[in-house]
Amino acid sequence: MPEQLVLPGLEDRPAPPPVERHHLFFAIVPDPDTALRIERLAQRLRVEYGLKGKLLPTKNFHVTLHSIGIHDRFFESVASWAQATASTISMPVFDVVLDHVGSFKRTARDRPVVLLGSDGVAALKEFRGVVGTTLARAGFNIKPSSFTPHLTLLYDKQEVAERTIEPVRWTAREFVLVDSRVGKTQHVQLARWPLLA
Repeated sequence: MPEQLVLPGLEDRPAPPPVERHHLFFAIVPDPDTALRIERLAQRLRVEYGLKGKLLPTKNFHVTLHSIGIHDRFFESVASWAQATASTISMPVFDVVLDHVGSFKRTARDRPVVLLGSDGVAALKEFRGVVGTTLARAGFNIKPSSFTPHLTLLYDKQEVAERTIEPVRWTAREFVLVDSRVGKTQHVQLARWPLLA
C-alpha cells in the first residue's frame, strides 16, 4: 500500500483545547438549609424512581429568571452591564413554594428532573417580569417567552411523571448573577442583590 503524502505544514498537530463556553443568567437560589432539604428530597426521589443520574451539587440549585446569553468566552463588559442594570431593581422579598416533581421532555438523551410550582410561584413570576422589563429597557435582547419556574435536581434518561410532593418552601431574599461553565457543572455567582425586607 503506498504511503500517504503529507504536505509541509499539515503534519498531525494536537487538537486545540476545547472552547470554554459561559452562560450568564439571573436566578434565585435557595438558602443553604433549604438546599440541603432539596438534596435529601432528591436522594429519596432518585431511589424511588430508580434514577441513575448524578444529583447536581447543592450550590448549583437555582431557579433561572432570565438568560443573558451563552458566549464562547467570558465577557467582562457584558457581566458589568448586567450588574449595573440589576442594581436598579427593587422588589420586596417573596415566598417560593415548589410542590410538584416531574421531567422536562427534550431531544437530548438525558431529561431534566425538576421541582415545579403551582400557586406558590406567582410572586416569582411577577419578579421575573420586573427583571425582564428592566433588562430590556437597558438594551438586553430579552424576548417574550413562556416560563415554567423550576429547579433542576439531576438529569436522567428515565421520564418522571409529574406528581405532587410535600412542598419545599423558602423566602427569596436576594437574586444572583451566575456564570455557568457550560458542560462542567460549575456555577460562579458573580454578584448578588438583596430584596427589600
